[in-house]
Amino acid sequence: MLQVNVVTLFPEAMAPYLAASIPGRVAAAGKASYRMVQLRDFTHDKHQTVDDAPFGGGAGMVLKAEPFLEAVESLGPRQGPVVVMSARGRKFTHDDAVRWSMQPDLTILCGHYKDIDQRVVDLLQAEEVSIGDFVLTGGEPAALCIIDAVVRLLPGAIGDHESASSDSHYDGLLSPPSWTRPAEVRGQGIPEVLRSGNHAAIAAWRQQEAERLTRERRPDLWDAFMATERHDGGAKS
Repeated sequence: MLQVNVVTLFPEAMAPYLAASIPGRVAAAGKASYRMVQLRDFTHDKHQTVDDAPFGGGAGMVLKAEPFLEAVESLGPRQGPVVVMSARGRKFTHDDAVRWSMQPDLTILCGHYKDIDQRVVDLLQAEEVSIGDFVLTGGEPAALCIIDAVVRLLPGAIGDHESASSDSHYDGLLSPPSWTRPAEVRGQGIPEVLRSGNHAAIAAWRQQEAERLTRERRPDLWDAFMATERHDGGAKS
């Protein structure tokens, strides 16, 4: 079972999502457990102060180090990674989701306000991670994205492995488009190959579409995919 710990100022904002859909089903099946830790519980003044002005001056407030450190220490022995949600962190990837899904525990720290004291990252040897090149009010929405991406990879979370293996990023490519019934909607049909019953032709068409979309929309992923293909001796023209 994967134990997911989240240190946050807003546990109530995360609980509904984690109780729904695949995250909720995974928890009900005993494959994952979610523990929300209220950061203010680890303050020691009557106002439960978690932030202060930044050294060196400047706008905004910085979350203090000690409450985060004590919150993580309260979790007891850990074996998995500590992750800090940060707009300056490296970009979260599918490979991270795979790696963390195989850990016994995952601890995510959610920032708020301007920043988190850097000593939290340094003392906990945490990984700073971002979900994209934009800034959120707090780390909670980003943490939910990461938890969802991780727990859906746990055994039994999705009905079959083939469903997950056809997702975008699973093999380094974006996924091809999908259609379902009816075959025509407001004059728009579907590619004829999908109605052919020729599974080899369908698989080839889907691979071509995945490559086309990746090449057009994510040249960074395409370059990485091609480099892997060349390394494996299967370069595509």
